[in-house]
Order: sequence, then C-alpha cells, then structure tokens
Amino acid sequence: MGEHLPLEISEEEISLIRRTLMDARGFNLDAYKDNCVRRRIAIRIRATHCQSAREYCTLLHTHPGEVDLLLKVLTIHVSQFFRNFSTFEKLHQEIIPYLFTIARQENLSELKFCSLGCAGGEEPYSLALILADHFARDMERVPVVIEGIDVDGAILEAARHGEYTPERLVELPPHYLRRYFTPQGGHHLLLPSIREMVRFRQGNIFHDDVYQRCDLLLCRNVLIYFAREQQDKVIANISRALTPWGVMVLGKSETILGESRSLFQTVCPVERIYRLPAHVRG
Repeated sequence: MGEHLPLEISEEEISLIRRTLMDARGFNLDAYKDNCVRRRIAIRIRATHCQSAREYCTLLHTHPGEVDLLLKVLTIHVSQFFRNFSTFEKLHQEIIPYLFTIARQENLSELKFCSLGCAGGEEPYSLALILADHFARDMERVPVVIEGIDVDGAILEAARHGEYTPERLVELPPHYLRRYFTPQGGHHLLLPSIREMVRFRQGNIFHDDVYQRCDLLLCRNVLIYFAREQQDKVIANISRALTPWGVMVLGKSETILGESRSLFQTVCPVERIYRLPAHVRG
C-alpha cells in the first residue's frame, strides 16, 4: 500500500471505528469533521502497516492499546508558547488590564482564565508568563486562577511537568526564556513558580460540566476540527460560562457564524477576540 495513494475508508468501516471508540473510551467521533477523521485514521492505518481499513478495524477491536494511539492522533493539537504572538500582545496590552480594572470596580476576590484544548500547556503557561512578568502587583490585590483543560490525560501530565523542546519556544520572547526556564539538556524546564500558577483538568469540551465561571476563555485552533453543530454547542457553552464582562478568544482561522453570532460582540476582528453583547453585560 503506497503512502502516496489515497486510502479508501468506507462508511461501514467508519461506523465500526466509531462504535469501537465509543464502547472502549466513550469517545464520540461524530463531533469531528469527516475529512479530518478520515485523514487521521489513515495515519494510523499506515503506521500499523495494515493492508486495508477493514484489517485496521479488526486490529482496533482486538488491541486496546491501538485505541489509545488512535485517540492521540484524533485529538492532537500542535501548540507553541505565544503562538500568534500578536494575539498575546493584545491580551497583554488591552484585555488583561481591562479585566483587572473590572475586578477592582466589582470588588472581585479573583479572576479566572481558562484555556480549552490546552494540549501540552503552552497556551495557559503563556498567560502565566505575561501575568508574572507584567501584572505581579495587580495579582497581589486580585489573584488570577489559570486553568488548562484537555481531553488527553497523558498530555496533561506532560504539561504539569513543564518541559519543552526548542521548537515549542520559537515565538517565546528571549527574556522569558532567560528568566523563567532552566536548561535541561536539549530541553527547557519551566520554573516551579510559573507551573504552580496553572492547574490542569481533564475534560471533554462537549460536556456541559466542563464549563465553569470564567473571565477570559481561550479556545484557539480547536473548533476548526469539529462539525458546525458541535462548534455551535461549544460557543453556546462558552457564552454561558463567561462572566458579564468576560472575553473569549478564538484562533485566527476561526469565526462565529449563524445564530451563534448573536451571542457575542466583536472586540478585535483581527485577533478573533469577542465579548458578550451589551444587553447581557448590563
């Protein structure tokens, strides 16, 4: 089976794989876009040297370890520190100061920041670096809780450890690397003071109980993998989780469409930053 040739996966085979994932891990394949699912299943078929999708279905059914390997391929989200640097500059210069101002006006006991689909923790740790470097005095008055949520428990364990290869740090400003990381061979280890600012929680973004009160919620480069109906469900859940002054940030290639559009007002169209509409904010 040449890797340059397209791999045919029938609807029956997709159904078999869907049932296996649901029965074995409670994972709902229906949420994902069909072309993305087929492409990523094909990666595992070739990796296991199966001669057909049917042979792979048998392997998946009889080898539980392959179920976990397929889930990793289906849910993987590549990330970096300060990915799309201009977005983090906007957060640093405008959004976070605005939230601290609200916190003082509303006499809040804390602020809550959340990263959905946080993968290896680069995104929530980037928020922690900004806060530690620029808002230490503000946090003395109003502490900030940062939470990273992902469906993959193993990748969250790696995130808690906070050790990264150089390619994950290419957009990281040099002074952050010097001040907050310790070299570990060819890797870099985040200081405990930064790691302790972020707590990680395993959860499925399609489950309502994942969403808790939040003042800043980042859901970047996550929705692009899902079908429109599932995107709308996530957007609706986010709108209910945000405080009246809360802010949502999507990925650069993601937009809010249809009825979901009425749930948010645009703050910055370039950086895909949104807030609840005025009538909700009061």
